[in-house]
Amino acid sequence: MKRIGIKYIILGFLAAISTSVIVVGALILINSSFRKNSIFISSDSTTTSNPTTLLSPTEKPNRVKIILTGDVMLGRSVMIEAIEQEDPLFPFRKVADVLREVDLVFINLENPIIKDCPRHVGGFTFCTTYEIAEGLTFSGVDVVNLANNHSGNYGSYGINETINYLERNEILATGVGKLVTKEVNGTNFGFLGFEYVFKPSDPEHLELVKKSDSTVDILIVGVHWGDEYKDTANQFQRNLAREFIKNGADVVVGHHPHWVQDSEIVDGVPVYYSLGNFVFDQMWSEETKKGAIVELIFEDGKFIEDRLIKTYIRERGQPEFVE
Repeated sequence: MKRIGIKYIILGFLAAISTSVIVVGALILINSSFRKNSIFISSDSTTTSNPTTLLSPTEKPNRVKIILTGDVMLGRSVMIEAIEQEDPLFPFRKVADVLREVDLVFINLENPIIKDCPRHVGGFTFCTTYEIAEGLTFSGVDVVNLANNHSGNYGSYGINETINYLERNEILATGVGKLVTKEVNGTNFGFLGFEYVFKPSDPEHLELVKKSDSTVDILIVGVHWGDEYKDTANQFQRNLAREFIKNGADVVVGHHPHWVQDSEIVDGVPVYYSLGNFVFDQMWSEETKKGAIVELIFEDGKFIEDRLIKTYIRERGQPEFVE
């Protein structure tokens, strides 16, 4: 072998030894750094952790975000304004982005959806057309409650037309005597709707709540109740909310007063007695123009927290978010 070849072999061997020393030293430093950080080691410092377990990512909980809104009425001047602007999505233009960000949206729908809905700005017979109802899909609405004092304004024809329209657009309808369910991120959510404007509480409703609770992870009950244009829930609302909770409700949300009312936590269950108006044309007072939506967060089937977001109606029933 030539002398110059031996020289480079010796230099290469020395370089390899130096590199090995550096690598070993670095590993010792890294291991020392890990052991100073309690996130990476057992609370018992004498225990040696398995390296594969040590570096595995923390398992994240299955999180679900839900939005509950106030009353939605897409008829009368709300519908007329959308038609005149040639924009069927007008009622939801300023709020749809926020609604679409969450996993589930649950609303109270105060009008039938029928093909031949007549135009009128007054009266208490509500309806809207297929075109204007497109705003529900545009906003990411998943479930609607039909248990209210206006869903039957056009009789069984209106109710059937509404349910058929919603089914075609993959929107669930509750409040017609049955539970509807939707699974999100491994959690099964159930929705029920009841109306008490013209009738007292019904024991069969409580039985349905109890029966439904055993089939879902989270049960949300929408209730049409209370005194109109009052900012505080009455005793009937408070008593009935507690009965729902005793029978398995995990969330209770109310509608009908058209004003935002108080809320409370009862045995760990959030109760929102009224969220006021969301999309509505009651422009004649400040309180009827105010509303709220609630964002609920669940993790692994458990209620974690809520957030109240204020809304305000500035023109022809169109809401926007306010500070």
